[in-house]
Amino acid sequence: MSGGLHELSARELIAGYRTKRLSPVEVTRSVLAHVERWEPRLQATWLLRPEAALDQARAAEARWDRGEPLGPLDGVPTTIKENIATRGDPMPAGTAATELRPAAADAPPAARLKEAGAVILAKTTMPDYGMLSSGLSSFHALARNPWDLSRTPGGSSAGAGAAAAAGYGPLHIGTDIGGSLRLPAAWCGIFTLKPSLGRIPIDPPYMGRAAGPMTRSVGDAALMMAPLSLGDARDSMSLPPQDIDWSGFDVGADHLRGLRIGLLLDAGCGLAVEPEIRAAVEHAARLFERAGAIVEPMQPFMTQTMLDGMDHLWRMRSLVDMNALRPEQRDRVLPYIRQWAESAEGFGGEHVFRAFSQFHATRVATVAACAGYDYVISPTAPNLPAPAEAPSPTNDPLRPLEHIGFTVPFNMSEQPAASINCGYSAGGLPIGLQIAGRRFDDLGVLRVSRAFELIRDPQRPWPEPPQG
Repeated sequence: MSGGLHELSARELIAGYRTKRLSPVEVTRSVLAHVERWEPRLQATWLLRPEAALDQARAAEARWDRGEPLGPLDGVPTTIKENIATRGDPMPAGTAATELRPAAADAPPAARLKEAGAVILAKTTMPDYGMLSSGLSSFHALARNPWDLSRTPGGSSAGAGAAAAAGYGPLHIGTDIGGSLRLPAAWCGIFTLKPSLGRIPIDPPYMGRAAGPMTRSVGDAALMMAPLSLGDARDSMSLPPQDIDWSGFDVGADHLRGLRIGLLLDAGCGLAVEPEIRAAVEHAARLFERAGAIVEPMQPFMTQTMLDGMDHLWRMRSLVDMNALRPEQRDRVLPYIRQWAESAEGFGGEHVFRAFSQFHATRVATVAACAGYDYVISPTAPNLPAPAEAPSPTNDPLRPLEHIGFTVPFNMSEQPAASINCGYSAGGLPIGLQIAGRRFDDLGVLRVSRAFELIRDPQRPWPEPPQG
């Protein structure tokens, strides 16, 4: 089914609800029917609750009929990543090792979406502890990429990326600590914004951790930012709430004129950029230049020492967490994750301190490298999506993060960074362009992303569910 209600953007839905041309109940039914066609193959959701979603849609429709919408997303189908708590639901964090207990409260992003009237269709799947760039999980079914079911959608916001590309409604939210929004966005051909640290309050907060919208368009991501960026005291790392006009994202291509853009084609560490990806990003850079931007090549600023340091600290953190589990729980953790974490058993105190120091070294290097530019563009990922069954692109627990050299520095520097589709491989797989801005310039990144959305080459049709 092409051109159905499930294809409409959130902005189109809200306009239709306002004029009563569209019904939240009919839209939700259409999306649920589309999910039913896709989900046996895609396996992107957890806690999919059609009746609960329809009850929410009926309530939204009644509010629109009274002319009293609850908020800017009232009646719009939405999914929430599994590790964002929703009251009354367990949160397995992608692993069979977790004891399932109902969450006492909605985490800030879930609370804001509900307050804005979003119709919550389902939670979306993720890998064990969110520590893989794939949909491989010891708890959830294996999530797949709708562009090619033999490939991963990426991770750790695996189900969210797949759901957005497949049309499970227009709005999705995931999280990112090293690329977990942007990598699945790149490999699924969608848009995402990893905001400045603290722009979207989250609970629990952690160094580099951000929640962000995952959508098919820049406009829908901007629409989500208004409620998501409201304050919440539970996040001790959140930014002071600002009165940002997120509707101001909608600029023309002339917005790019005179902007100084850094072009980063070498991460300085990890996997080499595949030729098709490099060509697509270089083509995007030429489009920026034609629109009047000043594009200058950048030298790499990340190092393998920085990447390895972050990896080694995360291994030790995970080892400590796993050592707190009972033996029978530990045995349920994905073997790849166990091997990765247990490799830290021989790390001494000095080694761990030096590893931790690389987080700050990465922050300093990133800010310094970007200081001379308004924005920086790069590949989102150096590689095309790996096989669906692979836990990581290298399939090596001792080289697990070789693909995050472009994304992770902006977590540590707290800068906003988006991923937007900029082309396709010869095999038809999407290729992501990362657009990073200065700290706090989230709206600016959305504006540059919107301008690129207008000048990029025509996009291919979204994938449809397999027949039969």
